[in-house]
Amino acid sequence: MLKFYGYKKCDTCCKAEKFLQQENIAFEFIDITESPPALEEIAAIAKLAKLPLKKLFNTSGVQYRELKIKERLPVLADQEIFVLLSGNGRLIKRPLITDGARATIGFDEALFREIWCQ
Repeated sequence: MLKFYGYKKCDTCCKAEKFLQQENIAFEFIDITESPPALEEIAAIAKLAKLPLKKLFNTSGVQYRELKIKERLPVLADQEIFVLLSGNGRLIKRPLITDGARATIGFDEALFREIWCQ
């Protein structure tokens, strides 16, 4: 079953959730703000999603701006990035979805069809 890390008040998460429901794809919803993925899981998801680590950040979020992540990001080591993200779910781009073998970050209908509708 998919793990769907999201936030109920997020429009993008709502679109992704609706898509999965319409496609009859079972998932476990986890509030990313209350229970962000553990450090090891964030690292695994980043590898599975095959995206640069900076793409894991919710760049439009208040926390991103308040913590000046944009300025800090170029000098942060990978491990420091994983620590930041696992400690603050509001920093993570959402939804973050994984089944342990595949992962997507954000919502792109075409990508969802390719990855989750098999």
